[in-house]
Amino acid sequence: MTKTLDADEILAQATPLQRQNAHEIQPYGHLVRMPIALDETVCRESVSNLNQLLADSMTLRDLYKKHHWQAAGPTFYSLHLLFDKHFEEQSVLVDALAERIQALGGVSLAMAPDIAETTLIPRPPKGREDLPTQVSRLMHAHQIVLKEARTMARLSADRGDDGTNDLIVSSIIRTNESQVWFVAEHAVDTPLVRAK
Repeated sequence: MTKTLDADEILAQATPLQRQNAHEIQPYGHLVRMPIALDETVCRESVSNLNQLLADSMTLRDLYKKHHWQAAGPTFYSLHLLFDKHFEEQSVLVDALAERIQALGGVSLAMAPDIAETTLIPRPPKGREDLPTQVSRLMHAHQIVLKEARTMARLSADRGDDGTNDLIVSSIIRTNESQVWFVAEHAVDTPLVRAK
């Protein structure tokens, strides 16, 4: 005789597993000492700075994806591809920043509400914007990231946190400078002319 399975009964049995009230193993803002030969105050400062840079990099990354989906106009195809390429590159930076925070003994920001609350980049409208506005918005976001990255690079170098300094200079600054250059070239006023 085959037993009929009752979906509600199965769900009731699984409920304790689905709704566990697990405790945090490390609260946000709490630093775990890692054997990386850096003073705790240096680690704490770097974690705080890197979380700000992480929030802004995640916002910039998502801004690229928004503009990738919503691009329009005569340069649609090239910008559609460029924005997606830059999204992928920012995703690599986001991962590197989050992992550096964890390596310093911190907890990286991860959820959208926390990112939205922390970022310095202005929130765009939900609707679709024209390409010049998208380009302008991206250039402004890059400027925010680059300004704070330069400040954080100097601070981490002064404190002897070479790993953080290297990440910021070699990856964050160089990638963002390259990306903003490509984006800014789309804002240059180049009038159409007839060939002679």
